[in-house]
Amino acid sequence: MSATTCQVVGFLLSLLGLAGCIAATEMDMWSTQDLYDNPVTAVFQYEGLWRSCVRQSSGFTECRPYFTILGLPAMLQAVRALMIVGIVLGVIGLLVSIFALKCIRIGNMEDSAKAKMTLTSGIVFIISGVCAIIGVSVFANMLVTNFWMSSASMYGTMGGMVQTVQTRYTFGAALFVGWVAGGLTLIGGVMMCIACRGLTPDDTNYRAVSYHASGHNIGYNSGGFKASTGFGSNMKNKKIYDGGARTEDEGQSHPSKYDYV
Repeated sequence: MSATTCQVVGFLLSLLGLAGCIAATEMDMWSTQDLYDNPVTAVFQYEGLWRSCVRQSSGFTECRPYFTILGLPAMLQAVRALMIVGIVLGVIGLLVSIFALKCIRIGNMEDSAKAKMTLTSGIVFIISGVCAIIGVSVFANMLVTNFWMSSASMYGTMGGMVQTVQTRYTFGAALFVGWVAGGLTLIGGVMMCIACRGLTPDDTNYRAVSYHASGHNIGYNSGGFKASTGFGSNMKNKKIYDGGARTEDEGQSHPSKYDYV
């Protein structure tokens, strides 16, 4: 897979994961009433991060927001914070990744700058996905703990009869949406980080430097020397060497190894 394809796929997965995180945070079915012992009921209760709802058998649904913050459990507030942080980081990573796409050219932005932006957005997406997964997992752990504690105190034997004393809650649809969305965001961030390496220009290329052996006779006339006519001995052509200027006669009287090339 090419670096550009990997970058685009990672961007799309992160975008889809971010949308799922937003949807999961807004959903009300984080915890739903357990109907295992009472499948037929006139009232069905479910709760979210922001409000609790009651749905009657007639189809009428009533939701009541949480009008308090300090009165809520600390774990619920932590889950809220994690989901919000994940969404904010996802939005930041999305904005950065848009300008880092290979197919979008802005001004004279170099490939090295796009590679750094791709790596930054990938790291931000990874953190966002981890925050979403941790938040959903913390809420699920809280549900499991409350479920078994409720199960321990829910049934009491009285003359061989089983009596229920409180309502139990189980996993809602929002938890599964949050897990999938966090995983997609995490995978998208990893793919963006992998694409960064392919987008980085190759810095291993170097310019060739000519090497000259030490000596005085470095340059020579490839066309050979002209035969001397004997006239105008005072007007002799000069040839420039590293060691200084030499006359044409001096070059003939003192042949070097370059004369035969």
